[in-house]
Amino acid sequence: MNQTIAIVSLLLVCAFVSFGQAIAPANYLSGTVCDANHAAVQGAEVSVISTGFSKTVRTDEAGSFALSLPRGDYVVNATASGFERTTARVRVTEGPRQSIEMMLPIAGSTDVVTIVASAGIGYQAESISSATKTVTALRDTPQSITVVPTERLRDQSMTSISDVLNYIPGVSSHQGENNRDQVVIRGVSSSADFFLNGVRDDVQYYRDLYNVQRVEILKGPNAMIFGRGGGGGVINRVSKEPQSSALHEFTVQGGSFRDRRFTADINEPFGKKMAWRVSGLYEGAESFRQFVNRRRYGINPTIAISPSSNTHINVGYEHFYDRRTADRGIPSFMGRPADVPISTYFGNPNDAYAQARVNLLTGAIEHQYARLNIRNRTMLGDYDRAYQNYVPGAVNSTQTLLALAAYNNSTKRRNVFNQTDVTFYVSTGGVRHVLLAGTEFGRQLTDNFRNTGFFNNVSTIIQVPFGDPVISTPVTFRQSATDANNHLKTNLAATYVQDQLEISRQLQAIAGVRFDYFDLHFRNNRNGDDLRRIDRLVSPRLGVVYKPVTTVSVYATHSISYLPSSGDQFSSLTVVTRQVEPEEFRNYEVGIKWDARRNLSVTTAAYRQDRTNTRATDPNDPTRILQTGKQRTSGVETELSGAVTRAWTLAGGYAYQDARITSATTAAPAGAIVPLVPRHTFTLWNKYQLSSRLGLGLGITHRSDVFAAIDNKVTLPGYTKVDAAAYFRIAEKWKLQTHFDNLLNGKYFLNADGNNNISPGGPRSVKVSLIAAF
Repeated sequence: MNQTIAIVSLLLVCAFVSFGQAIAPANYLSGTVCDANHAAVQGAEVSVISTGFSKTVRTDEAGSFALSLPRGDYVVNATASGFERTTARVRVTEGPRQSIEMMLPIAGSTDVVTIVASAGIGYQAESISSATKTVTALRDTPQSITVVPTERLRDQSMTSISDVLNYIPGVSSHQGENNRDQVVIRGVSSSADFFLNGVRDDVQYYRDLYNVQRVEILKGPNAMIFGRGGGGGVINRVSKEPQSSALHEFTVQGGSFRDRRFTADINEPFGKKMAWRVSGLYEGAESFRQFVNRRRYGINPTIAISPSSNTHINVGYEHFYDRRTADRGIPSFMGRPADVPISTYFGNPNDAYAQARVNLLTGAIEHQYARLNIRNRTMLGDYDRAYQNYVPGAVNSTQTLLALAAYNNSTKRRNVFNQTDVTFYVSTGGVRHVLLAGTEFGRQLTDNFRNTGFFNNVSTIIQVPFGDPVISTPVTFRQSATDANNHLKTNLAATYVQDQLEISRQLQAIAGVRFDYFDLHFRNNRNGDDLRRIDRLVSPRLGVVYKPVTTVSVYATHSISYLPSSGDQFSSLTVVTRQVEPEEFRNYEVGIKWDARRNLSVTTAAYRQDRTNTRATDPNDPTRILQTGKQRTSGVETELSGAVTRAWTLAGGYAYQDARITSATTAAPAGAIVPLVPRHTFTLWNKYQLSSRLGLGLGITHRSDVFAAIDNKVTLPGYTKVDAAAYFRIAEKWKLQTHFDNLLNGKYFLNADGNNNISPGGPRSVKVSLIAAF
């Protein structure tokens, strides 16, 4: 490993020296920001964005600003309190200093400014940094990406990952045994492909969005940036950070099933070089499911320090707690969800729980020196998670009895991750380069312990009346012959390089490769086995973008990811699986991105993803594993988001997916359909501002039939669901919002974890929120 890293590092140094000889002299952009009467606007925020580059400054007393920039095309945005935003496009060339004037229209009133600005920006994101580790225009990123910004999170009353996924075509939520976030992206199910500000947050628990600025769903293999796993895609949360202006926002929410939620977001600057921000949450609620409830709270203080205009430091800490009734849903009968009231609980709700206690300490420092940018990010995580649940099984042929089992499980994990990224802007001839080189080091210590439930201290399965499945039978939880009791130590070292090339105004490209050293030590505390598996993973990515006009990008991309044999949670390793090679994911994708209007974007992508090296049983020796299994997902996705008019904002799309087993695996024969992957998905959310005070929202979600499990024996019927919302601005600083879920009160089944653990969707419900911003 050390030799490999040394060789790669030497190559990087040589490449940087070569490119450094071709660095163009500094180029300057200066300008003024003024109002309609050409009076200077002091303190206006001016942001300059281009592929791989982003910089923000404020105007001085004379309304002036100046920036040193690499040669290229830029989008310049100017904003100030009491004014509407102004955008300009400039080309910076070599030679004398260039100058522009940005005129800000005066807003008519505070109420109008607040509403119109939101509608004008809409739900569109202009740029993203997580996909390439450099700030890149979303239109010029050769990958299918959905960004859910703050405005949309608030408008749709989204508080969880599952809320977000309900309106993302091509992505499904997995039940995850109803004790964790789990997603199915392009036919790949994962409970570990979650990230916070680009750093792995892989423990199984339910995340909340109280401290989140936006959620990014990056589809297709992403190992070049994010490392192991991510075969179908990843979900990245971008946290709220301190700002240079004061903010005090409080939200009180109440609703159906005794829902009550309180959030606070307070931001205060200290002079020009320091600011702090605190986000807080408390939530308690019951459920349409009998005996089911939840309680959660969290607090996230963050401080930002800028000792100079080129150096920024950010340190934050989050404590988060979630506890709820463990609920595995309802069973199936005759290939469909059992015909029982959707509120029916199976098991003992007084003895079933799922809880997680999370502590995260994060730190980031970034320094800009001319064309060189250095960023280091560290995250320390301490996770304590446990659950105890009752699992409904098969229903007998007369639909009178049901098999019931029980178990509990605990996981404790300590994560340490450190990432360093170096970005370098150079030009060679007529080609502009954004060079990225980085390293990531990580260490994860995990303890797993599982107990099986013995009813009356005797039997692991009992038969309960199908019509009266709530029990109080005594259960003793102790280890069975196969229950886990292990300790894992995972060490990770990675290095990666990437080059974003602007070959001409019409042609761009991106090429990168990552090398991961993944070292897993597994100790079975039950029998003393010490096993080790080392994987050396090479994950490349190549993308090309062609721009026939400025507002259109046509792209093609190819990427590869790997998943080690220990799985996405690396929770077990055996003598057999230790010898198994990682699964491989290959993605081929073409697409087109079009900014139809200033704040309205349309994206269409077609892809084929092949999953190989999955496990299959040797037909001549059932004790042997062969890696001949294959899976293919093919699909087309179309999404649009943004503002159609100043009053009408929307987000949604359509996805077609065909995910099936192409070569037999241990779980299914060739031809089997991958579970929880709908052939057709359609979503559309609309918000229309009727006046300066009143707005309405309407959302439609349609999903076709899906299978509950890989054996394709149980079908979850397709459904169409309608949601709605109303928004009323009471005064300048007060807003009332009402959200209706399942407005037509349709019966549907959201997801499953196997054939007999099916989660019904909720009936019609309402949430009312009062938002105060000072």
